[in-house]
Amino acid sequence: MMQKGNPKKRLRKPQSQKKPGLEARMSPQPVFDDPEVKGSGKLHNKVAVITGGDSGIGRAIAVLFAKEGADIAIIYLSEHADAGETKRLVEEGYHRRCLLISGDIGKEAFCKRAAARILKQYKQIDVLVNNAATQYEHESITEITAAKLIKTFATNIFSMFYLSKALVEHMPEGSAIINTSSVTAYRGSSRLIDYSSTKGAIISFTRSLSASLMEKKIRVNAVAPGPVWTPLIPASFDPKKTAQHGSDSPMKRAGEPVEIAPSYLFLACEDSAYMSGQVLHPNGGEIVNG
Repeated sequence: MMQKGNPKKRLRKPQSQKKPGLEARMSPQPVFDDPEVKGSGKLHNKVAVITGGDSGIGRAIAVLFAKEGADIAIIYLSEHADAGETKRLVEEGYHRRCLLISGDIGKEAFCKRAAARILKQYKQIDVLVNNAATQYEHESITEITAAKLIKTFATNIFSMFYLSKALVEHMPEGSAIINTSSVTAYRGSSRLIDYSSTKGAIISFTRSLSASLMEKKIRVNAVAPGPVWTPLIPASFDPKKTAQHGSDSPMKRAGEPVEIAPSYLFLACEDSAYMSGQVLHPNGGEIVNG
C-alpha cells in the first residue's frame, strides 16, 4: 500500500533474487496502491487482461483497474505466491473478479489457450495490457547467447504479437491495447542491449498496430517507464546495484509501481479517447525524443 512520507527516504537494502523474482521477498515492499485515492468507475464492468500482473507495475495496474470497476485476468509465469496475493487484493479489496493463468507467454500455443480461457470466463475483452518482460545484464554483446536473445525477444515482444492476435478479434469498438516499453528504448543501455532492443521494437509495434486497428476503433498506446522498484530489479542486478536502482535519474530515485499505474488507467479509459499510437513517459524527469 501507499506509504506516507517522502519516497526518497525509502531505503532499499542490497538484495538479489533468482529469476523471475518475487515481490514478497523484496525489502522494502513496492508501493502498489494508495487507499486514499478512491475509484470513480472509469472501467465499470470492463474486462482487462494484464500480462505480468502478479507483481510490480502489473500488480499496481490490476489493483487500480479493479478499483475503477474492472474484472481482471492476470497472465504470469510461475510466481504463484505473488499472483495469489494480487488476486486477493482485487477480490477482497475491490470486490472484482480475478482469473489467474500461469504459463510462458513467449509460446504462441500457450497464448492461444490463455485467450480461450479468458473468453470462456468473461465473454468479453475490453483492455489488453502487454506488460510482462524479462532482462539479462551483460557487460558485452559477445556474452549474449542465442538462447538468451531468443528468450528475451519471445517474452518481451513476440508475446505481444501472440496475445494481440488471439484477442483483438474479440475486442469491441472503444477497446484499448497498452504496451509496456521502457526509457531504454530511447536512450539505450550498454548492459541491456537485447532488452533495450525489444523495448524499441515495442514502440514501433505500438505505432504500427495502432494504424492497423484504427478502422476497428481500437486504440493502441504504450507506456515507457523509467527505473521502477519491481521484482525484475533484484532478479536482474547484483545487490549493490539493486540498492542504488534509480539513483541516477533526474529525481534521484526509482519510481514506485503506484506512480506508474495511472498512466495505464488514462490510456485504458475514455479520458484518452483521442489518443492512439502514442507513448507516455513516467520516468522520473528524463527528457526523451520520440
